[in-house]
Amino acid sequence: MGSEMEGQPKLIVYNTATRSPEEFQPLTPGEVSMYVCGPTVYDDCHVGHGRSMVAFDIIVRWLEYRGYRVRYVRNITDIEDKIIKRAAERSITCTELAEQYIHGFREDTRKLSLRMPDVEPRATEHIPEMLDLISKLWEKKLAYQSGSDVYFDVGAFPHYGKLSGRDTEDLLAGARVEVNEKKKNPLDFVLWKGAKEGEPQWPSPWGPGRPGWHIECSAMSKKYLGDTFDIHGGGQDLVFPHHENEVAQSEGATGKAPVRYWLHNAFVTIDKTKMSKSLGNFFTLKEVFQKYDPRVVRFFLLSKHYRSPVDFSAAALSEAGAALGRIDECVARLEEVKGGEIQPAGDCHPEFARAMDDDFNTTEAMGVIFGFVNHINHNLDSRNPGWEEETERAGAQLKKCCEILGIELKKRETRKVLGVTESLEKEQIEALLQREVLSLEEVDLLLKSRNAMRHKKEFALADRIRQKVQVLGFDVRDEKGKGSIVRRK
Repeated sequence: MGSEMEGQPKLIVYNTATRSPEEFQPLTPGEVSMYVCGPTVYDDCHVGHGRSMVAFDIIVRWLEYRGYRVRYVRNITDIEDKIIKRAAERSITCTELAEQYIHGFREDTRKLSLRMPDVEPRATEHIPEMLDLISKLWEKKLAYQSGSDVYFDVGAFPHYGKLSGRDTEDLLAGARVEVNEKKKNPLDFVLWKGAKEGEPQWPSPWGPGRPGWHIECSAMSKKYLGDTFDIHGGGQDLVFPHHENEVAQSEGATGKAPVRYWLHNAFVTIDKTKMSKSLGNFFTLKEVFQKYDPRVVRFFLLSKHYRSPVDFSAAALSEAGAALGRIDECVARLEEVKGGEIQPAGDCHPEFARAMDDDFNTTEAMGVIFGFVNHINHNLDSRNPGWEEETERAGAQLKKCCEILGIELKKRETRKVLGVTESLEKEQIEALLQREVLSLEEVDLLLKSRNAMRHKKEFALADRIRQKVQVLGFDVRDEKGKGSIVRRK
């Protein structure tokens, strides 16, 4: 295992607040406090949410590999305008709606092999902490009441805009802000919403109501991580206004900068346009998992540096599936030759570590992994003197790197799972033909099935199998007495 020690190479992170790379130095040596914005549970998570979750899962994994004790907090927003509206549309309570989507969210995280945070606080369980924070802002004349609502007074906080790097005039000109005559300033944001008939409500010094969206993260991060903590993460779209407002609330109440390093992941795009529910150009993780192995989805999402956009398409997922299949096949091939399972190395390769220390550069890290794949395959093909020991070392390194990135390797168990030894039944063939990505074992099974279909004179189905295998990047040639021979294009 890696460790945080004197003389270890520097870990560099890109800090949104300073718009520059910085050496990471936690408040407490050997410990990292980290808060990441979680889901608003009014619908299923889409691929963009998955991108953020995978990005920060990898960051936690790398920090832990380096020897840090990480306290990881990720919230759940279970009271918010969208939740109230969706619950009313379905004639159920907000709690019932939230529970439904929390269950779905956790199932998505399990399939993506995400580690559970140390604390997963819900907004509705922290109303007292939010009221306490609003009271502090009220005492410092940073909040005011208008009607039944309480607002943060942006004009009374001189540092507003420092996270996003814009002054208030720029923000007023460029931001989409709700027109509201109750506000002193269009940029003022709600801390407490007065009660409306039929909506969930709690008592407060300003009358019954519920919290605004922004206050929950300030209150919960303060409770679990203190007035100042090391890392705050989230999607790029949260920089303004959500995280900007968090800074104003937290610093306004405590007089301290709440976060040392702000980390933000870039968007998932479709045709270079941000994927979002508001634009209607999104796919839920559940929809994607119906077509693609969740391992492939995770691999796809981590294949690009977390601060670079990643464009979602069937072709990109197929490419990711083929790349992951190369790793699976390499390890399976090595372990067959060695006659047993290769154990991961104790420490990762220095080149892999250098990539991860450079702001968690998974793109470069994947290059190291495929360097091992090529090296192992070359050694297995050439069998030059000393190949066995050298190849086993490379395999151990390959497994360690995959372990750190949360890439679960697939063993050659397809025949057992499907309950067949030579060929598939028609319904099993049809199920595989509908899939966008197939493992090498599944391609092999399809080819065996194709031979069986040709023998039964089921030529139309045999032709469909051949076409599918060719689309996946293989050439299929029929040789007398040998059946279908397959080679990569």
